[in-house]
Amino acid sequence: MNNYTLGIDIGSTTVKIAILNPEGRMVFADYERHFANIQETLAALLEKAEAKLGRLDACPVITGSGGLTLATHLGVPFVQEVIAVSTALEKIAPQTDVAIELGGEDAKIIYFEGGNVEQRMNGICAGGTGSFIDQMASLLHTDASGLNEYARNYKALYPIAARCGVFAKTDIQPLINEGASKEDLAASIFQAVVNQTISGLACGKPIRGHVAFLGGPLHFLDQLKAAFIRTLKLDDEHAITPDNSHLFAAMGSAMNAKEDAPAVSLPEMAERLRGSIRLDFEVERMEPLFASDEEYESFKARQSCYKVKKGELASYTGNCYLGIDAGSTTTKTALIGEDGALLYSFYSNNNGSPLRTAIRSIQEIYSLLPEGAHIAWTASTGYGEALVKAGLLLDEGEVETVSHYYAAAFFDPDVDCILDIGGQDMKCIKIKNQTVDSVQLNEACSSGCGSFIETFARSLNYSVQDFAKEALFAEHPIDLGTRCTVFMNSKVKQAQKEGAEVADISAGLAYSVIKNALYKVIKVSDASELGTHIVVQGGTFYNDAVLRSFERIAQCEAIRPDIAGIMGAFGAALIARERYQEGQKSSMLSIDQINALEYTTSMANCKGCTNNCRLTINRFSGGRQFISGNRCERGIGKEKNKDHIPNLFEYKYKRMFSYKPLTADLAARGKVGIPRVLNMFENYPFWFTFFTSLKYEVVLSPTSTRRIYELGIESIPSESECYPAKLVHGHITWLIRNGIKFIFYPCIPYEREEFPDAVNHYNCPIVTSYAENIKNNVDELRDPSLNFC
Repeated sequence: MNNYTLGIDIGSTTVKIAILNPEGRMVFADYERHFANIQETLAALLEKAEAKLGRLDACPVITGSGGLTLATHLGVPFVQEVIAVSTALEKIAPQTDVAIELGGEDAKIIYFEGGNVEQRMNGICAGGTGSFIDQMASLLHTDASGLNEYARNYKALYPIAARCGVFAKTDIQPLINEGASKEDLAASIFQAVVNQTISGLACGKPIRGHVAFLGGPLHFLDQLKAAFIRTLKLDDEHAITPDNSHLFAAMGSAMNAKEDAPAVSLPEMAERLRGSIRLDFEVERMEPLFASDEEYESFKARQSCYKVKKGELASYTGNCYLGIDAGSTTTKTALIGEDGALLYSFYSNNNGSPLRTAIRSIQEIYSLLPEGAHIAWTASTGYGEALVKAGLLLDEGEVETVSHYYAAAFFDPDVDCILDIGGQDMKCIKIKNQTVDSVQLNEACSSGCGSFIETFARSLNYSVQDFAKEALFAEHPIDLGTRCTVFMNSKVKQAQKEGAEVADISAGLAYSVIKNALYKVIKVSDASELGTHIVVQGGTFYNDAVLRSFERIAQCEAIRPDIAGIMGAFGAALIARERYQEGQKSSMLSIDQINALEYTTSMANCKGCTNNCRLTINRFSGGRQFISGNRCERGIGKEKNKDHIPNLFEYKYKRMFSYKPLTADLAARGKVGIPRVLNMFENYPFWFTFFTSLKYEVVLSPTSTRRIYELGIESIPSESECYPAKLVHGHITWLIRNGIKFIFYPCIPYEREEFPDAVNHYNCPIVTSYAENIKNNVDELRDPSLNFC
């Protein structure tokens, strides 16, 4: 090669370039986030290269998940990114046996075996990648580098799902609200990425030998890399971190340039990119939210009618009523007067501590409270209701659905439907005869909720407010349908490659929020099912684009109160006013006690049973404490089953597994290992009796724990298996590592027919054939000294 070569890696979140001289030495490289503006970012990088190297010609090659369409329009060769990375590794770190590369939304493991290359890549899920880490960092109100610094000083790890950011948020948010430390959460997030990579991506193929760590997350986040090294038990020799490990795909693409490839000048390519190459639309588009400024002004005028009466706190005298809504991502506070007038409101991110945020709002109230006014009664609601109530000794605690109804009925006494979309949750509350008739909540999925829109806005370098404004007059909103966050990301990225504007993305997300709420959560087939008096609330509805989307799709005119974001707190304040009785004294701490309040958070495992619930213990000055994370009374120090109701599950468990095996001197045939898994829970008494009669000492694997699961994580061949099946791998590994040479785990197609008129007596496919799965995927079973049947 007599020319310079230019490698361009267009990833899901970044653009990287690497320029190699004719001798193959890198003379320039850079790395920038593209914020959906791929062409502009690449042009700027090329101009930076020209400024440093002068005018030169280079043979370009493009790689990366976002590069194929652009390569076609530029007429530049494209190389698949796994091939690019493999090429760079073979030249720079030839001793590599396995490469782990994490990108913005891509993750891959490449195995090098005897000259063959095998790769495993994520498909539809972006869990365990850079975007996942960014989402989790935003929950802790930091960025990826801040998460890395927190993780340096961790003391405990929590089990956190990493298959999708939605599931991880479900695990993390309660821990935040319960006071878990950011250090422990950060390290747990990194460990979740490791577990996702090993179990979900490797899918049963062990990671052994010299392991190279590549990609931006592993290059910039040394604590993430340390978590991989710790879990894989690698020493310094076997953990490979090459220089410029985040640029390997770009370097490898440059190395794949053909000898006779035509060279292109850097200024010429930058000029073509500045000319805004227009790509064809493949993603479907939708109608604009507002056709004109006049239509938007009419919409605003109608919504401006729904205002709460405001009072002047500085001149108020008499009883005040305080409501605090500690939500999933924000804390809201409302202080009302005797007539329901709003005297004070507060809305702020939790910043990882809803209690601290609530205290800040109360301190602000007392700084404004005149002598003639006093707080007569208090109530809390929301995710952190119990913590805030316990910490501040509030008078009332109420479930958020009731609080929201009180607030909605204040604006429209005939309300029959409340649609609430918050930071991480969405709910539809149906009202009948002025009582809550039914509640529908999102369960495992939070796609399209406020936190998703906020995270997406930040990824495009926009504030939430500016991002929302962009949507209002978008000409070609992207049709994202009713899809999971991961699928949305994929479709958005495709639209970005086609040159979609930020406005189109924002408007598409606004439509998707409502489609998810109506068709995935509420599951309506006709919008008329919602009712005729609809109140919308939650911080997400402050976004005019989201509200407009709802009215267009549901073909209605909804009521959005001007305090839509604090309706839970306002409802709690109304409840406090209703439940107050003349002469009562509030139990809430005085302002002096609140100012002096000290509290610490620690973690412990309940030893009351084998669940070993992870408890979060909040201790307050004065000897008070609040414990959460418990699944029964034992975790908070109370006796379980005061009425001495027998625990039949416990009885059955002990009855099934309490058999005493033969001692070594009586076990003439030696030991047989039986895993405590799946159908063995029912069949163990038979097999124990069978082998004991044959003079075997039966060794049973222990009760399932997180540690048992992690023992077998390397050999799990598929992410889609049920969790009980995944546990089998750990139990088999435990038996092997405890020296058991004969393991009995049969395939059982069917059980005995228990009832004459039963439909069938067949076991599920997992129980029927999982022993074959184990035999084919647990490498230790290939040891000829082991007998597995």
